[in-house]
Amino acid sequence: MSLWLPVLLAFLISALGGLYLLGAFRRRRPKEPPLDKGHIPWLGHALDFRSNSVEFLQKMQRKYGDIFTVLLGGYYFTFVMDPLSFRSIVKEARSAFDFVCFKKEVDERVFGYYHLENEQKIDEIVNKHLMGDGLVVMSQAIMKNMQNLMFYRAGTVEGQKEWQHDGLFHYCSNILFQAGYLSFFGNEAVKRMGSKEKVKEFDRVHSEELFSKFRKFNSLFPGLVYGTLPPKDKLEAERLKRLFWNMLSFKKTMQKDNSSRWIIDHHQFREEQGMAEYMADRYMLTLLWSSQGNTGPACFWLLLFLMKHPEAMKAVREEVEKVLKESNQDVKSGGPLINLTSDMLTKTPILDSAVEETLRLTAAPFLMRSITQDMDFKMADGREYTLRKGDRITIFPYIALQMDPEVHPEPHQFKYDRFLNPDGTKKADFYKNGKKVKDFTMPWGAGVSVCPGRFFAKNEIKQLVFHMLAYFDFELVNAEEDIPPIDQSRWGLGVIHPTHDTQFRYRLHF
Repeated sequence: MSLWLPVLLAFLISALGGLYLLGAFRRRRPKEPPLDKGHIPWLGHALDFRSNSVEFLQKMQRKYGDIFTVLLGGYYFTFVMDPLSFRSIVKEARSAFDFVCFKKEVDERVFGYYHLENEQKIDEIVNKHLMGDGLVVMSQAIMKNMQNLMFYRAGTVEGQKEWQHDGLFHYCSNILFQAGYLSFFGNEAVKRMGSKEKVKEFDRVHSEELFSKFRKFNSLFPGLVYGTLPPKDKLEAERLKRLFWNMLSFKKTMQKDNSSRWIIDHHQFREEQGMAEYMADRYMLTLLWSSQGNTGPACFWLLLFLMKHPEAMKAVREEVEKVLKESNQDVKSGGPLINLTSDMLTKTPILDSAVEETLRLTAAPFLMRSITQDMDFKMADGREYTLRKGDRITIFPYIALQMDPEVHPEPHQFKYDRFLNPDGTKKADFYKNGKKVKDFTMPWGAGVSVCPGRFFAKNEIKQLVFHMLAYFDFELVNAEEDIPPIDQSRWGLGVIHPTHDTQFRYRLHF
């Protein structure tokens, strides 16, 4: 018996330790939010959450109210569903709510990239290229590459007015990916190719091939984030990552013309801080995905909504024509291509409202912070709760704010002028419970996790729509076809995707 006693004790300790790790002993403490661990150890509600995050969170909100904690795959997440309380979270000091540690986990798991200690300071320095004068330079590069791609696809033979057919999601994602990739990582060197026309042709073919790889990687993205890929898909994801690490390497980028300072500075600053070149190359994939993963889908939804709402299409098209007229530019056969400047893009309040309305309906990121210390948290209505160190506090603005009928009446309807006052100025007054909601949409995140490229991304979307309206007739192949359902696997990861593409056709005006 004395021989078996240590063995039994070791087994008992291991079993209790396992149960502890699985969350079996977690109990709600005084003042903590309602706790629901589900019925499956460790997994908790993970399966229901992954199946349909929106339905799950709405069910939990009906059951527990505006704050609750649930177990999801070994982690405890406290969801705050009151939009008036969001500012207390996004403005809280990093010493209490840490976004960086969560970002590190995702970047390591998804992109194979491991951060430096002072990464955030580098990003703050380098991201100046995404605003101000840097934004002007980047927008001009996007415009030139976009025009090369769009007019080649449409055919530029004078008098040709044949309809071109494509899937709208494929078209938007393809054009914006190729234009963005070429603007960031450069055009093939004229010295190597021999002429600018050969460069344009090479860039079109090369970026098209890379887009097909990116599309495959993006389809695996949800499984990479949540760690649910089967072995075969894991191998494919690793193959694609190695391909991108090679194609986006600093060595290859520096052999091209017109490479972006944003890309070059990101790489050089990391190497100066002691990062290995191969790891800095891996970071380029995070930049490519973060810059191109959401703009194509957003443009798809915007153009689809415009085609489904003729009054919106008419209003935005008239605004485009007005801006062109005020800039003394004409769109005509044989004439020069328009120079769509950053200044022109600041004079489109109707298009701005339509973009914001599209993002309200389709941008659905989870905004997460790790709770770094036990702390008290006060809701906007005065209720106080204790939050536990090691948990994650999360907000989901899509259902808690953007689809709240009190903040946005008829929230499921596309209203292109929702964000316009009667005098045509931007509307910024939205209310809940009689109180003004300061952040009335949150498609770009907020606080320390706000997207640094939000101004560039919005310009990119507007440029594609502006060019489509200025140069093309376009329409749905089947005008009676319903708007496609949402791909449930993409909740929480940015702009949602449709379950299937929508066919459309387009041709040059002239």
